Amino acid sequence: MEKAFLIILVLVGVGAFFGLILALADKKFAMASNPLIDEVEEILPKGQCGACGFAGCRKYAEAVVEDEAVPPNLCVPGKAAVAAKVAELTGKKAEATEPKYAHLKCRGTLTAATVAATYEGIPDCAAVKIVQGGPKGCKFGCLGFGNCVRACPFGALSMGEAGLPVVDKEICTGCGKCVSTCPQALFVLASFAAPVEVECSNHDKGAVARKYCQNACLGCGLCMKNCPHGAIKLERNLAVVDSAVCRKKCHETTCLAKCPTKAIRTLTGKAV
Repeated sequence: MEKAFLIILVLVGVGAFFGLILALADKKFAMASNPLIDEVEEILPKGQCGACGFAGCRKYAEAVVEDEAVPPNLCVPGKAAVAAKVAELTGKKAEATEPKYAHLKCRGTLTAATVAATYEGIPDCAAVKIVQGGPKGCKFGCLGFGNCVRACPFGALSMGEAGLPVVDKEICTGCGKCVSTCPQALFVLASFAAPVEVECSNHDKGAVARKYCQNACLGCGLCMKNCPHGAIKLERNLAVVDSAVCRKKCHETTCLAKCPTKAIRTLTGKAV
């Protein structure tokens, strides 16, 4: 019993000794933190979304303060207001950036999309996709298990009654977290100035696409033919809008009139 006690006592003593050594070493070799980094970090949104290209807000604060080449407008969620404050603190110039929001390219609602199977398993989109591409007949559409909702650091996404995620444009910062999270690649960062977008991602031929979803793009090309500016192309049976051309030249959305499934729709919303 005494031997066991002595062993424990020795181990505690050794642990305390090395703990003291480490504490002294940390104090001796600790690098003084630049207070400006703390100031910059304090004004960032703290979403830790990584849209700036750095591993969290602290890393961006360090980079923008210590590296002249790092611009002050990389915090996408912070938008112009935060960029201006960072620029003021760092003595840099903040170039204007265009606000964007997350847009879902799918209208495969519970009533529009057919169900091919019943899924019983982990309620996770990535897990569902592994099992024959999900329970819906359309293998390109939203799987409906909310990975994007859980990934949004700002609470801008919620699952709607129709079985699809709903984006609150007033809250969405355009950080792109949902874009990288969705295993179906259904989210795009859309401009508030873009007039229209195709709300479908199905690359099947028209008859097959329509069979599985009433709202699917049929790849018929009618929207493309009715666009006088050449802003719409067909890529693998799917209409794709060049938003840069569209917003620059389009003053009348004539492309909407002929779409048989209303897969191309007007984008409404305002920059926040």
